[in-house]
Amino acid sequence: MATAVASKEQRATELEGFRRVQRLAYECAEAVAAGLEPGITEREAARMQREWLRARGVRDWFHLPFAWFGDRTAFTDFRIPLQFFPTDRRLAPGMPFILDLAPVYEGYTADIGYSGSLGPNPVQDQLMADLEAHRELILREVRERRPLREIYEDVDRLMVRQGYANRHRAYPFGVIAHKVDRVKRRRWSPNLFGFGTQSLKGLAADALHGHREGWSPLWSPYRFSDHPPQPGLWAVEPHLGFRGTGAKFEEILVVTDSRDPEQSAFWLDDDLPHVRRWAEDQ
Repeated sequence: MATAVASKEQRATELEGFRRVQRLAYECAEAVAAGLEPGITEREAARMQREWLRARGVRDWFHLPFAWFGDRTAFTDFRIPLQFFPTDRRLAPGMPFILDLAPVYEGYTADIGYSGSLGPNPVQDQLMADLEAHRELILREVRERRPLREIYEDVDRLMVRQGYANRHRAYPFGVIAHKVDRVKRRRWSPNLFGFGTQSLKGLAADALHGHREGWSPLWSPYRFSDHPPQPGLWAVEPHLGFRGTGAKFEEILVVTDSRDPEQSAFWLDDDLPHVRRWAEDQ
């Protein structure tokens, strides 16, 4: 019994660590979004995110911050991975933007996406409103232990019914989510092509371990994701596109081996900008 209690307390402590860094990432996104002005470039917005987080003790990353403006929020004409990196595209009034950042803080990882616009943008507002149904669908079907590949296909079908294009399919391997884990704390943590080497090692170890057991740390539309949800933490990011405008959220979904449906899967935190926005709209 003592071991079970200790294990439960340890799990709660770990989840609080991930929750803390995820909130820090969203605080960064909101602060940087509030400081965006006409003429700012994607590169400058990405640097603003890095500097904000480094000033608060972040020294490692799952990946360095991204910023996408205008039709780049919908990954228009994206063909190669280099197109994801920030460019000299300048922000203009009414233009949509997405900030995507993945800091590691005190050994805990977050990967978040924040969508907004410089002034009113009704199209992106509608995209964001319609993303709420995707958050609900994903949680419900993960709790049903549906294969990840089937859930991906159901998300696709919902997007089609809503009249949108699936833009997360443009990501490498077409992923809608990937696992995140704790990483060893280092005084100096290099990155490779914008991705933290510590986090890449962890993802590679998960991929090797999962290959042996028949699961993948990448949630994709391909056969290697044709398995039930694997316990752990997943950064989930459904991404909608419509005529050159894109919107997404990204946040951590916790999956456990509990037989209690409500405990078998749950969003790590319901006090996030997009969730608050939906509650206010209602």
